[in-house]
Amino acid sequence: MVSDLLFSLREVEIKFGKKIIFHNLDLNLHKGDVIALVGKNGVGKSTLMKIINGEQDIDNGIIWNFPDLKVSYFNQKFVKLKKLTILENFNDLINEKNRHFIDIFCERLDLNKHLAITSLSGGQIRKVYLIRSLLQESDVLLLDEPTNHLDLECIKWLENYLRDLNKTIICVSHDRTFLSNFTNKVFWLDRGILRVSPKGFKNFDKWSEELLDQEFRELRNRKQFVNIELEWANKGVKARVKRNEKRLKRARELKDKLEKDEASYRSAIKSLKPNIAKKSVDQSRLIAEYKNVVVRYPKQKKNVFENLSIKIAKNDRIGLLGKNGTGKSTFLKTLLNEIEITSGKLKLKKNLEFSYFDQMRNDLNGRKSIKDILVPSGGDYLKVQGKDRHVCSYVKDFQFDPKNVNYTIQTLSGGEQNRLLLAKVLANPKTGLILDEPTNDLDLETLDLLTEMLSNYKGTLLIVSHDRDFLDQVVNKILYFGNDGKVSLFLGGYSDFLKSQTNKDVKKILKKEKKNIVNESKSSKLSYKYKYELDMLPREITLIQEELNSITMELKKNNLYLENHERYLEITKKMEYLSKELKIKEERWLEVLEMEENIKNEQ
Repeated sequence: MVSDLLFSLREVEIKFGKKIIFHNLDLNLHKGDVIALVGKNGVGKSTLMKIINGEQDIDNGIIWNFPDLKVSYFNQKFVKLKKLTILENFNDLINEKNRHFIDIFCERLDLNKHLAITSLSGGQIRKVYLIRSLLQESDVLLLDEPTNHLDLECIKWLENYLRDLNKTIICVSHDRTFLSNFTNKVFWLDRGILRVSPKGFKNFDKWSEELLDQEFRELRNRKQFVNIELEWANKGVKARVKRNEKRLKRARELKDKLEKDEASYRSAIKSLKPNIAKKSVDQSRLIAEYKNVVVRYPKQKKNVFENLSIKIAKNDRIGLLGKNGTGKSTFLKTLLNEIEITSGKLKLKKNLEFSYFDQMRNDLNGRKSIKDILVPSGGDYLKVQGKDRHVCSYVKDFQFDPKNVNYTIQTLSGGEQNRLLLAKVLANPKTGLILDEPTNDLDLETLDLLTEMLSNYKGTLLIVSHDRDFLDQVVNKILYFGNDGKVSLFLGGYSDFLKSQTNKDVKKILKKEKKNIVNESKSSKLSYKYKYELDMLPREITLIQEELNSITMELKKNNLYLENHERYLEITKKMEYLSKELKIKEERWLEVLEMEENIKNEQ
C-alpha cells in the first residue's frame, strides 16, 4: 500500500536567540488532512508554516517531504504586486486547468479583475493574494488568517470551497465558525508541544478541556508523591549514607520540576481579566440620533449611505455588518465626529467619549516599545479605570511577559500587536467602545477572553466584525449596510439576523439568478462559471442533506426537549436555516440543469 504521507518533521528544534520555539517537535502531514492550526500568539504557528514552505531553516532534526511536493502559502507578509491590473497579476499562474477559476474567484470575492492594482484598498489587495494562493498548483495549501477583511458572504463561500478542495490544508484563523465548518483535524501548539486531534475544530473545546483536566489530575498525583518524599526529607537524614542522600537530592529535583510544570499549567489556563468599567451614573439615555442622514465623499457621485434614521441608546451593543466598502467605517467616523455628514441631522450627546480600536493599528506606528504605547507620557504607571497601576503588572493581564515591556512593537506578531492595542484601549474604555475588526490575528484564547470581557462591559458598544460566533455572543443588535446605501437595524445577534432575512429577499436573489440564466442560455455553450456550479451544487446539497439527517436523528432522541432544552432550541433553529439553504440550492441546481439542456437542444 502506497503511503499517503506528504511531509514529516522528526525531533525538530528551533531557537530565536535565547527563546526556544520548538524542541523535539514531531509532525506528519497526510493527503486529505484539512487542519486547523491553533495556539497562542508567538508559539510558532507562522514559523511552522514557513518550515513546511521551505522558508525557515531548523537548528536540529529531520525534515522529509514527498518528492516534488508543491506548497502554496497565503501569509501576512506579501511581496509587491506589479503595477498592472488584477488580471495581469495572475498571468504567471494561469493555465488551461485554472483559467476559468479567475472569473469565479473574482466574482465571489467581489473584485473587478480589470481594476488597476494601484487603485485597490488594503483589503482588496489581500483578496488578490488569496486568489493567487488558490490558483497556484499545489499539494499543500497554507492559509494564515485568510478571512481577515473578508465580508460574511465571502467567508461562507471560501469555507465551502475549501471543504470541497482536494488538497491538504493547514489553516490559522481566529474565526471559530469558519474552522468548524471545514476542518477534519487539529494541530494545537501548546507550550512547545504539538498536540493532534483526529477530529475537526468542532470538537476542539471538548478535546482541549479533557487534555487540561488530565494534566491537572497528573499534577495533583505528582504533588502527593512529592509531598511524601519531602516529608521524609524534612525529618532529616539520620544516617548520611549515600543511598539516603541520593533520595533527598531526587526529592528536591522532583519538587523543582513539579513547580515548573505547575507554573506552565497555570500559564496555559490563565484568564485575561482586565477590570470592567463600572456602570455610568449618567442618566441620559440617548447617545446619538441620525435623521435622514446622507454621507457622500467629495468628487464621488454615489452616496456612501442615504436617509439613515436610527437612534443609539446608552448601553446598546451593536454589531455592524455589510460588505467591504458599504460604509461601516464611515458611519463610525460620523459618530466620532471625524467626518461631516452631507445632509440630514445628526445629534450627538455632549461630551461623548469613545475608546477606538482601529483595525489598521495606526496607534502602533514608529519604533516604540510596549511600555511607550501604554505610557506615552513616560514613567512606569498608567491609569487603569481611574487608578494608578504599574505597567509591568498591567501587561500580565494581557499575557505579556513583564520582562519584555521594552521590546519594540516590530518584534511582536500581528496577534500580539492587536492584543497590545486592546490593552491600551481597555485601560480606560470611557462611556463607549468602538472596535473595528478587533478579532483579526488574535489567538483563540485571547479571543475567548475578549468575548468574556465585552459580555461584562457596561457601556455602549459598537463592533465591526465578520466573526459570526463572536457577534452572537457580544451584541444584541445588528446594523446592516447594504450595497444600495440603505442601512437596516435588526434586533439580536448574527444568528437572529440570518433568521430575519425574509422570503422576499430570497425571491429577489432567485429572480436575479434566473435572469442571468436566460441571458446565458443564448450562448452556444455553458460558461465555466455555470459548469463549476453544476459540479459543486450536488456536493453542497448532499452535505446539507447529511447535516439535516443528523439533526433529525438527534431530535428523535427521547426527552431531548426536557433534558437539554437549550440544545433543542439550537438545533431546531439550525434545521430551519439549513432547510431554507437546501431549497435555494436545489432550485438553483435545477435552473442550471435546465439551461444546460436548452443549450444542448439548440445545437
